[in-house]
Amino acid sequence: MSDLKDGLKIGGDPQPVQPVPETLPAVVPRPAMDTPPVNSPGRLRRLLPLFLLLAAVAGGIAWWLPHRQTLPPGFAVGNGRLDADEIDIDTKYPGRIAELHADEGDQVKAGQVLAVMDTRDVQAQLKSSQALVAQAQHTLEQAKANFDQQQAVLKLAQQEIARTRYLVPKGFASIQDLDRQQQALNSAQATLNGDEAAVHAAEHALEAATHQAEYYAVEIADSQLMAPKDGPIEYRVANVGEVLAAGGKVFTMLDASYIYMDVYLPTTEAGRVTLGSEARIVLDAYPEHVLAAHVVYVASQAQFTPKTVETKDERDKLMFRIRARIDPAVLAGRAAMVRSGLPGVTYVRTGGNAVWPANLTPDQASDAAK
Repeated sequence: MSDLKDGLKIGGDPQPVQPVPETLPAVVPRPAMDTPPVNSPGRLRRLLPLFLLLAAVAGGIAWWLPHRQTLPPGFAVGNGRLDADEIDIDTKYPGRIAELHADEGDQVKAGQVLAVMDTRDVQAQLKSSQALVAQAQHTLEQAKANFDQQQAVLKLAQQEIARTRYLVPKGFASIQDLDRQQQALNSAQATLNGDEAAVHAAEHALEAATHQAEYYAVEIADSQLMAPKDGPIEYRVANVGEVLAAGGKVFTMLDASYIYMDVYLPTTEAGRVTLGSEARIVLDAYPEHVLAAHVVYVASQAQFTPKTVETKDERDKLMFRIRARIDPAVLAGRAAMVRSGLPGVTYVRTGGNAVWPANLTPDQASDAAK
């Protein structure tokens, strides 16, 4: 105890002893980790894409509200994509591809040569047929010459027998002479008949040889695969050097004169659409252009529903395919704009007396080249 007292005295006056509390003090919460303020640069960078998305949506809504197209009664609308009739460029005869003069994406014209098949063997056959034609022509000329000569012989025999018949009653010729001349006349007539038959045979031979040569000439001409219509080449299926059977496909092209859009309308609207109804097509890529069209097909069977539908509620859900074809006069000069695959909207007039809105006034055909 003395030592303890001495220790407490060291360094100054003794300090009062604090009493021990009966209960422990409340746990003081640990300070939270430092967090960046709301307006810190990192937080702003994370929120920037959201702000941009909201701004884009707001801008789109702001543009759509004044530009949306409201249709009056008597019209129907449907979405779709432009399409065109496909044309397969096939071989008529089996052979090897010798040349290709087009490729995918090329705009071709009607009558343009797209591919050439190897025709060396056919050309040899054509030369052989042409030689047969020349030989048949020579044979025909010889047969005609023999016929003409025999006609002269027959004429002489007729003159001789006429004189003999005149001299026999006068005693200057015998009956035997008349019989010999009659036989000569009959022989000359038979020979003339044979020469006439030979002429006809030579004519038929010449005609057959000529047709055979024409056949090979047609085969050579058909070995040049040409575009039947104007339009783009969609696919190239074969290459130079490939051997194809008859009907082998080389290209697939699109008919640029038959561009259409298929849309689907419900029963209530499709039932009022008839063939020839006026339509308008507006492409998403060119909303400022309105293309005149007309309905060329109305499906007779609905789609997207069961085959047997009895209730009216279910009948109202039926969808019918409608095809609107762009008028050919509007397509002139628009190959770059009106092409297959572009999405758009088709407006169809379902009421005969309905007046088209001003914003669906079609482009004039005279503006096609613009």
